[in-house]
Amino acid sequence: MTEPQGTRGTGRPPVLEKTADPGQPPAPAPGRAGRLWSARRVPAGIAALLLLFLAGAFLYDVAAVRADRPAMAWRRELARQLARRPLEDAWVLIGAGAATALGLWLLLLAATPGLRDLLPMRRTRPDVRAALHRDAAARVLRDRAVEVPGVQSAQVRMGRRRAKVRAVAHFREPDAVRADLGTALTDAVHGLGLAHPPALSVRVARPGRKG
Repeated sequence: MTEPQGTRGTGRPPVLEKTADPGQPPAPAPGRAGRLWSARRVPAGIAALLLLFLAGAFLYDVAAVRADRPAMAWRRELARQLARRPLEDAWVLIGAGAATALGLWLLLLAATPGLRDLLPMRRTRPDVRAALHRDAAARVLRDRAVEVPGVQSAQVRMGRRRAKVRAVAHFREPDAVRADLGTALTDAVHGLGLAHPPALSVRVARPGRKG
């Protein structure tokens, strides 16, 4: 079950995933804060519909042959083409390559968690898992950066392992602004409560000349 918690001025809210009855007392160890896994409903639904259609078509044709009726034209043509064409034929190789690529794609979806835009947060209860959206985390850091004296504007690109901050300083020395930015953003990153705080990359530049 998903329970959103609103945060004012931080873009998208965190995502909370309940995994047990909230009435139960928390265990001593909160558990490992791993990434949330995507349900993969769309790929799973498409694969299931394709398999259902193909299995239904073959089953209907086999039942028709068992009932002393001729096989459907598409199956006779498919059997004829497969009997004629050698394994090194271009169309056979293309079909085999497409089937292999589709299978590898489905295996990749099954083996990877997805939801790359959600950053897992530290777990304080074993029955609650939370994640913060990258856009929300980036906005928090940007709002904190523009509060530093001397920062005219700031841009933040939040990744899973690194947060890149680009700031423009207008009335203070860039080195002093960079030092204050590093301190302020380090505190802000720790305040996000992420399970794996990203490393900070801070750059400060002077505003460009107009005209």
